[in-house]
Amino acid sequence: MSPVVPPPPGVLEARMAELTGRHVPFVKATVVRARRPASARPGDTALVLSDGRIEGFVGGVCAEATVRVQALRTLRSGESLLLRISPRETADGTGEPVVEEGAVSVCNPCLSGGELEIFLEPLRPAPRVVVFGESPIARALLAFGPALGYAITSVSGADVLGARAPAGTRAVVIASHGRDEERVLMAAVRAGVPYIGLVASPRRGAAVLAGLAHELDEEQRARVRTPAGLWIGARTPGEIALSILAEVVREVRSPSPPAEAAETAEAAATAGAVVPVTVVDPVCGMEVVAAEGGTPFSDAGGGRRRWFCCPACRDAYEKDPARYARAGAGSEAGAS
Repeated sequence: MSPVVPPPPGVLEARMAELTGRHVPFVKATVVRARRPASARPGDTALVLSDGRIEGFVGGVCAEATVRVQALRTLRSGESLLLRISPRETADGTGEPVVEEGAVSVCNPCLSGGELEIFLEPLRPAPRVVVFGESPIARALLAFGPALGYAITSVSGADVLGARAPAGTRAVVIASHGRDEERVLMAAVRAGVPYIGLVASPRRGAAVLAGLAHELDEEQRARVRTPAGLWIGARTPGEIALSILAEVVREVRSPSPPAEAAETAEAAATAGAVVPVTVVDPVCGMEVVAAEGGTPFSDAGGGRRRWFCCPACRDAYEKDPARYARAGAGSEAGAS
């Protein structure tokens, strides 16, 4: 097997800029320490996409398997992590990953004998908030965007949402005070936007939703927050905008289960991928990602597909599938 050559300088930086511009989430993995023998060196870098694909180099196939699993977890949590990979047993002797604040230590029995420490940095796109309207409240919402680090943009028509909202859209706020509200509300609901807020009094908001009964069912209408914003006694346009963004922040940081599932599916769709799951290598017992784009697999032995940390484990399995027939149920693709 020919050695893996890290990409030339500048290639990954350009790829990161492209993914960021498309609002595609990914994880930047950087080797910060390597103890020989190890194929990776400090400074080696790779990008892990939401479907488990790895672009770049942070070690051999066994190390990649562990990086893939842990990187996808950081992508979901949004928290950076120091990953320690060693062929030796973890400190507690159970063989299970040892988790501490900001770090996780994993025993990787397939490693050639060296150790790696890899910093995993999830880079998720800034939440996009679409504001419809040109009212003082709409202008105040736009002014708060830079301070929050959110991508808050103004639109002038429902057609801008289309069948799907722009990638990364977490909220649509309608602050047009009666102008084209119904059209924008229907577009936002059908586009699956997690947070939809209508700036209106309780009475007028209820009337607007009642008028949409022939277009949206009860569950869809219930997704619209009106009056938009948390109750903080707001009166001025700036205060009302603040209350709305507080409600948006709550949705972003503590999404409801349907919204969280929609966000995960959107990330995979944006990257042109499926949402991967983790399974167990029946040969070495390592946790791996069931993803055809980068994980070796085998259909030998009949029954369910098996996934492996590296080709060596796959080859060992294919020589004697019956030996591993009683591997744990987690080795079945679809385990979480």
